[in-house]
Amino acid sequence: MASACTEGLDTGFVALGYAKVGVLGVVQGITELLPISSTAHMRIVPALLGWRDPGSAFSAAMQIAALAAVISYFWSDVRGLVFGSVEAALRRDFSDWNFRFAAWIILATIPIVIAGVLLAPILNACGSPLRSLTVIGLSCVVMAVLLALAELYSRPKRTVEHATLTDALVVGVAQVGALIPGVSRSGSTLTAALFRDFKRDEAARFSFLLGIPAIAAAGLHELWALHKAHLDAHGWSILAFGLVIASISAFGAIWGLLRILERFSAWPFVAYRALIGIFLLVAVFAGWLPN
Repeated sequence: MASACTEGLDTGFVALGYAKVGVLGVVQGITELLPISSTAHMRIVPALLGWRDPGSAFSAAMQIAALAAVISYFWSDVRGLVFGSVEAALRRDFSDWNFRFAAWIILATIPIVIAGVLLAPILNACGSPLRSLTVIGLSCVVMAVLLALAELYSRPKRTVEHATLTDALVVGVAQVGALIPGVSRSGSTLTAALFRDFKRDEAARFSFLLGIPAIAAAGLHELWALHKAHLDAHGWSILAFGLVIASISAFGAIWGLLRILERFSAWPFVAYRALIGIFLLVAVFAGWLPN
């Protein structure tokens, strides 16, 4: 499957055009915020349809769509954190929960920022070995096992309001795993939160709120990288179209995820991730899909 480069940046999405990017925008939006790996689906869907790889730049830029969906869905939480922490800072009330939680989110974001800067040359390079289907398949299987263990051994009883600095740091470190294609930011952080005994829907809420700075940083960084790579107006318009489609899909994905976690468990995602991972490994080994 062919890829395209713009000054060393993988920009295969430009050649796909509006219709194909619209389809991938739906897939990206849904899978970005579900614990099933958007990267895996961004490799599988184009491969099965015979399309070129949209590239890592497309997946990273789509973080902006995820950011819009998370902020709009959890607007009451976000508004409370932002204004509550500012008001607490002005009062010098550093014991205020909103102020402490906002500070914890910032601290929890540091690990992925450092790791992201160090790994950026490899992650976004054309033909990056980390985007191979073998790596993605193995990541899917490993995360399926970890999520299954979290379901088996966690004691879901805590809410976000009972979160501590330790919780934030544990989930923040787990977030670093999202840099490995196939792991899924939602998957790694949800798994970590479940191990910390959060209720399933509260684990997802905690995961999304804590991930806002990282999601924003990843998306804005990629937009800047595309700007420096001199992406033309046609490329920007295709990307913007994909972003709109993905943001709508991502909002629906959050709603669906919370309903599933509230009424059932994470087991459907465990099974799906395991099947996707095994399929990819078998497909590569059998020669059905290029690695």
